[in-house]
Amino acid sequence: MNMRFILNPVSGNKPLFPEDVRAHIQADFPSAELCITQGPGHATQLAQEAAEQNYQAVVAIGGDGTINETAKGLIDSQTALGIIPHGSGNGFARELGLMGPLPQVLSKLKEAVIQPCDVGFANGEPFLNLAGVGFEAAVAWQFMNQGKATGKRGMVPYFTLAAQMFFKYQPPVVRVVLNGKEHRWAPLTLVFANNRQYGSHFIIAPQAGIADGQLDMVLVQNKPKWQLAAAVPFFFMGQKPPFDVTASARVQSAVIESEQDILYHIDGEPRKTARHLEITLSPRVLRLLVP
Repeated sequence: MNMRFILNPVSGNKPLFPEDVRAHIQADFPSAELCITQGPGHATQLAQEAAEQNYQAVVAIGGDGTINETAKGLIDSQTALGIIPHGSGNGFARELGLMGPLPQVLSKLKEAVIQPCDVGFANGEPFLNLAGVGFEAAVAWQFMNQGKATGKRGMVPYFTLAAQMFFKYQPPVVRVVLNGKEHRWAPLTLVFANNRQYGSHFIIAPQAGIADGQLDMVLVQNKPKWQLAAAVPFFFMGQKPPFDVTASARVQSAVIESEQDILYHIDGEPRKTARHLEITLSPRVLRLLVP
């Protein structure tokens, strides 16, 4: 198979050394090439080039952000996306059964088949896994700024920050239009899921599927903190939490508006927009390598 591997060497908690990665790849895919990203957006450029040159597959090696960037360059092409996870949460890869050491995941990719995948869009920017507003978007935004100042990355600093923000976060009121009907909510989280989990087995949308032509919208109510804390284990079990903590619906589009700037995330990467966020879905516009 004519393949290009795209490596983000600074993803995850531990660095990946290109020569070590290259040696593993060549053991299973002798004719494949390895490209190293040089900064934000480079993975998209490398993926687009591969699609234009009719590569059969491009494999992203990195976290959800790297996977998102690579997929962006392959939408509406005949070049399939493969994934080797090396991030913190790895929500998308975990759902596809692609977790494990590098040699093990490479072996899985050798036996993979091509399946279609829906792609969501938040203000025109694609996401494969999840996009949303609320608490986790605020944490992601703060974590990004904190990381720039301190250089700290990984799950421990992230969850430390999330725990600190949990008790003082006050959700803003947003106007949400679904199928022509207007709602006014102040959700702890409002997420649009193309896949089941954020990562690390935290399952927010148990019924979501990557090729079902729908997004699972999950509203997490701003309940008393003790009820939210009691609900957490149910998310890890993939079960509906108690106390009516969540409400859900299946949608293909939504519009979110606010009196203030909106913080949101796409596949865990924070964004900010001026008061208007539009969520849409394009069914089966990506080809995906799945074991």
